[in-house]
Amino acid sequence: MFSKEIYIQRRQTLKSKLDKGIGLFMGNREAPCNYSDNTYHFRQDSTFLYFFGLDEPDLAAIIDFETGKETLFGDDVSIDDIVWTGPLPCMQEKAERIGVAYTHPRKSLAAYISGEKKKGRIIHFLPPYRSDNMIELMDMLQIHPNDQKGKASEEFIRSIVSMRMIKQAEEIEQIDRACDLGYAMHYTAMKMAKAGMVEQELAGIMEGIAVSGGYMPSFPIILTQNGEVMHGHSHDKILKEGRLLLMDAGAELQSHYCSDFTRTIPVGGTFKGISKDLYNLVLKANNHCIGMCAPGISFRDIHLTAARIITEGLKELGLMKGDIEEAVAAGAHAAFFPTGLGHNMGLDVHDMEDLGEHFVGYDHTVTRSTQFGLKSLRMARILEAGNVMTVEPGFYVIPTLLEMWKADGHNKAFINFDKCKALYDFGGIRIEDDVLVTPGGHRFLGSKRLPVTPEEIGEVMR
Repeated sequence: MFSKEIYIQRRQTLKSKLDKGIGLFMGNREAPCNYSDNTYHFRQDSTFLYFFGLDEPDLAAIIDFETGKETLFGDDVSIDDIVWTGPLPCMQEKAERIGVAYTHPRKSLAAYISGEKKKGRIIHFLPPYRSDNMIELMDMLQIHPNDQKGKASEEFIRSIVSMRMIKQAEEIEQIDRACDLGYAMHYTAMKMAKAGMVEQELAGIMEGIAVSGGYMPSFPIILTQNGEVMHGHSHDKILKEGRLLLMDAGAELQSHYCSDFTRTIPVGGTFKGISKDLYNLVLKANNHCIGMCAPGISFRDIHLTAARIITEGLKELGLMKGDIEEAVAAGAHAAFFPTGLGHNMGLDVHDMEDLGEHFVGYDHTVTRSTQFGLKSLRMARILEAGNVMTVEPGFYVIPTLLEMWKADGHNKAFINFDKCKALYDFGGIRIEDDVLVTPGGHRFLGSKRLPVTPEEIGEVMR
């Protein structure tokens, strides 16, 4: 937790943005794994953490935007609880820690909301993602779970996003620490990777570092020689000399601030042949796009710059052809780079996407494309100082996609489909760094950048 003054100031800022109705903040509950008493590792809702800081289950809170009154809903522990958990602070003590004056039992929340609703008051709520919160919202507001996302308060969401998009100094310090832990995860895996290992060994080592130094990995670790599979969570392959191993992983601290890095390394330590050419192409895009990050720059434009760099390089290697600008406009590059360039990061590794990606990465100045590839861009708006971004261009060979486009004649003016066949077992390359947008440009997050050039990676692996 931060100091209570930080949470008080955050809530005051939110109150300055809304002047009607009540804001409802639903904390998370324990989630059963395979029976009720065996639960998943508890993870508090990030927006609840941002404004109220209490990292424990079965809590909720309201802010009355008309009176300014703040109330925390939760229960004191019973003797039955104490047997299992040991003594815990009472609710009043918890409220005092975060500067909230009023507390009520958790079970009284439904009656409170129902009473305010009968008065005709606006109940601002956020789109839920946990089924138990969906059910409780349905009971309180009579809104079916299927309709809750659409009926969540847009004014409430936009106000919260406007605050959480700009990271405060204490948040940046936490993200720097998360990046240092993520560095240790990747650096150790680079040192230990060798032919004959099972992917799971490395994934387990990385996860262990995240848990021993923080809370847990910031998302399920992606570690695979099939790097063309964007979310490759299967780790059952044996590392083979010469294959490329894509490792996408980050750490989440006890504070729940995150990191997220990707490195692609050659099993055996040396990039060879076209693998080295393609790796250096992705690295060129990564470095150039990081260099563009600054206040006032459109992240959509940075993404399209990555697309042009990759298209130009693939044309030089004979995999693409034709006019580069026309190819990018047609989305031909997305055969090899179908993802977005990056995403916001903070308390969530994909920060605030539970609130709606179109509220976080888009605004009134830019709308989401429907074009394959470009529609996957999670962040397209103008960068501001305080934004924390991942920058992660890639090159992927997806045989099914290439065969489908070839059969349809899609983008045949720009892709040399026959030459691509030689790379059908290539896999993929992704290079991802975490960047803070500063008033004067940007900086890498963490104490130092992970090894990234072929020479640096080779030295670590040797």
